[in-house]
Amino acid sequence: MIQKELVEDIVNGKLEDTEYFLVSVSVSPCNDIVVEIDSDRTVDVDFCADLTRYIEARLDRDAEDFSLEVGSAGLTAPLKLLRQYRKNIGNDVEVVCKDGKKHIGVLKEVGDEAFVVTESNMIRKEGDKRKKLYEEDVTFRYDEIKSTKYIINCK
Repeated sequence: MIQKELVEDIVNGKLEDTEYFLVSVSVSPCNDIVVEIDSDRTVDVDFCADLTRYIEARLDRDAEDFSLEVGSAGLTAPLKLLRQYRKNIGNDVEVVCKDGKKHIGVLKEVGDEAFVVTESNMIRKEGDKRKKLYEEDVTFRYDEIKSTKYIINCK
């Protein structure tokens, strides 16, 4: 079986000194390899094709057969790395906590231990005649959440 660490080393060698970064690598027992990359801007399909050829050239198909899939982290895929969180500062996100509660808001700050989302809610506070839009910053620790996803806005 092809080792995940070997594939990670090969990919990181190609991505060094580029705007691209490795999000994840998975290798199944049948040697089905899936490589997920991202970029601070956009992921170019031509770069994915180049990376596929680069990886294939460094793995020996005669020794072990494998299938290889290289792609970008999808828009609707959960954020996995700190760099992905930083890339999405100012964007709308959906945070799902481990208790199942969902929060939707704008990603405001990203730190090593936690991140902040600004939620907008229509509530009526004491003294208000009707509900008003209030913004509240909510801090989430990474170990308290199940997932964070970018929300595509079609406004």
